Amino acid sequence: MTITTQLDQLCINTLRTLSIDAVQQAQSGHPGTPMDAAPTAYCLWQRFLRYDPEDPNWPNRDRFVLSAGHASMLLYSLLYLCEVKAMNPSYKQVGGLAVTLDDIKRFRQAGSRCTGHPEYGWTSGVETTTGPLGQGAATSVGMAIAERWLAATYNRPGYELFEHKVYALCSDGDMMEGISSEAASLAGHLQLANLCWIYDDNHISIEGSTRITFTEDVAARFLGYGWNVTRVADANDLELLTRSYNTFLDTHDRPTLLIVQSHIGYGAPHKQDTREAHGEPLGAEEVRLAKEFYGWDPDAQFYVPDGVPAHFREQLGRRGVTAHAAWEKLFAAYRIHYPELAEQIDCMQRRDLPESWDSALPTFPANTKGMATRDSSGKVLNAIAEKMPWLLGGAADLDPSTKTHLSFESAGDFQAPGEAGDYRGRNFHYGVREHAMCAISNGLSLSNLRPYTASFLIFTDYCRGALRLGAMMEIPVITIWTHDSISMGEDGPTHQPVEQLASLRAMPGMMVVRPADANEVVEAWRVIMQLKDRPVCLVLTRQAVATLDRTRYAPASGVARGAYVLADALNHNPDVLLLATGSEVALCIAAYEQLKAEGINARVISMPSWELFESQSQEYRDSVLPPEITARVAVEAASSFGWERYTGFGGTILGLDTFGLSAPMKVVAQHFGFEPAHVVAAAKEQLMRHVLSSEMRLS
Repeated sequence: MTITTQLDQLCINTLRTLSIDAVQQAQSGHPGTPMDAAPTAYCLWQRFLRYDPEDPNWPNRDRFVLSAGHASMLLYSLLYLCEVKAMNPSYKQVGGLAVTLDDIKRFRQAGSRCTGHPEYGWTSGVETTTGPLGQGAATSVGMAIAERWLAATYNRPGYELFEHKVYALCSDGDMMEGISSEAASLAGHLQLANLCWIYDDNHISIEGSTRITFTEDVAARFLGYGWNVTRVADANDLELLTRSYNTFLDTHDRPTLLIVQSHIGYGAPHKQDTREAHGEPLGAEEVRLAKEFYGWDPDAQFYVPDGVPAHFREQLGRRGVTAHAAWEKLFAAYRIHYPELAEQIDCMQRRDLPESWDSALPTFPANTKGMATRDSSGKVLNAIAEKMPWLLGGAADLDPSTKTHLSFESAGDFQAPGEAGDYRGRNFHYGVREHAMCAISNGLSLSNLRPYTASFLIFTDYCRGALRLGAMMEIPVITIWTHDSISMGEDGPTHQPVEQLASLRAMPGMMVVRPADANEVVEAWRVIMQLKDRPVCLVLTRQAVATLDRTRYAPASGVARGAYVLADALNHNPDVLLLATGSEVALCIAAYEQLKAEGINARVISMPSWELFESQSQEYRDSVLPPEITARVAVEAASSFGWERYTGFGGTILGLDTFGLSAPMKVVAQHFGFEPAHVVAAAKEQLMRHVLSSEMRLS
């Protein structure tokens, strides 16, 4: 064994033993995959990855995504040994190590940067939050798409600013999850030659050998997707791994799947049940046996031999620093020759908006016939996108229905270069792949583009995992959901959302906005575009809703505060409050006018975003919903769940507690009571109840 080979093996075994010790000390975690995948990851990081530990946010760095998030200690060990520097939450350099040895010793403990599964924004060097299997793999497709778009849009002859690769380490579980299949199918169609999935084929899952669940020919499946597939028969063969990575780099017309055969918990041959090596600590005896197998001092804990960090600095570190410095020099020259394009790149990195981004926003005249909010949103989206070149996206085979197609001349379609489009296109076609679509948009956002996605509101059920991770990562993905209620009519209860609004509102960090008319849509987009640290669900109608006369009612700018008084009683002294979102606001306005004609003082409150409203001062919230006015009616064509926070338990909630009905829209609305007369009756009942209650108290 040569000195270089000995040093390579020493580094690999250091990765393994750090992982073993961290899991054992925590008495929690997965030691097996870090042990068997250590050579695979080591070869990639040391010999290929273009990554500057001094600046883990360098725009043209290669991306490494640990889709097998349960193997988190492998990534933390790499970040520590490579001396990756920490960044603050706004990703400006602050120095210090992203992961310290103390963090590793406190793996899975409160305050440690070594959390149970990798968390983006908490630990520098973690490119995306992973853990739910398949999410990292699908998100990596978004990162690869982003690189193709950036290169096609901003590279110029002699100025190859964007040419990075995207690698994802995947497990058997990743290969089983449906989202990975969705994403791999699209990646093959798009010929993403900058994408490499590394499949750690160790034939094990929590329940045991994959023989009991997973016997398909994965290679054949990926060949069918249009991928290049290469194999490594032994994960410990660094030279064969090197040749396989070079095969990926030499493939220019398709993504690559590198299948690496390994054994779970490699180096712990005495384990009787390999499931334990996968899902729980090895135990003190097995730790000693494994370390002896590696030639390690069995009594040493968290031991890092002399020369290991220096070896990482000499290879990964030197290569990354050199490449980064060359890129900075290139970008400085690019800035002189292409100042406008350079400014766009700078804006992207800061998540800033370009000047005059909102200069073409439309205004909509009052119209009793009105338009669907999906239609007005489409007009607003195009007005903004034409001013903001990195606002891009598409729908899951539904852009004619969601009105999310960018129709101006330069928009184009994102496709592998050919007659159908090229990589400069800003209209994405995801096919019927809702879950992958949302994970891919997370990857686009993590690359600092501003993506939007779209489908019907009911299909958020198919996207939940990716939506949740986007909220957890606090990234400003825009999701557009149309066909937002039982007003879909004839499509019936399978397509009529009921509980979806409540469930999205329950998601921490997610902003939900359901505008009432075309001008509220404009103001909703004005709010959305200024978000930098949270995703949003924009919920829109299929059916036309009246465009309110803002000379009679309050301006739509109140959307920025989440809820506002749209129509008020004389002297601003209402007896009853009518609360609603979206299309049901019009019902409340109609009821308000009828109550007003009968001498009843009502106030209509449009509440497009609970989250925005809750962020306002108590003084403002009380001015909209005076605590002393307890006669309240809330109207929303969705689950009534959650409205009690605004109506109180004595208020009336006109909502849904069943699934919908297949019938024409007007019949459905009548069946469930979504008519002005029903709102009027509920308001009168509330007033009567409070009068009786007052009389009882007086008596």
